[in-house]
Amino acid sequence: MKVFEERGISSLDLHGVKHEDAAKEILNFVFQYQDLLPLIVICGNSNRMLEIAGKALDSSGVSFSSPRFGILRIEGLS
Repeated sequence: MKVFEERGISSLDLHGVKHEDAAKEILNFVFQYQDLLPLIVICGNSNRMLEIAGKALDSSGVSFSSPRFGILRIEGLS
């Protein structure tokens, strides 16, 4: 897991993260950096990783969009 800032937006790169660890890593990132919204989560080309990320965010009340394949933009928390 790699956290970095690009163009003023904090981002989480999931390359190298195991599927079974992804939901926890994503939610930890979102809640740790929630004061810096919007955030970016880079899932890469894995449909499974995108599915895991989407379910984790939905179940936690996190609103997000997908500006392009493999990228999730965290918009807000309910």
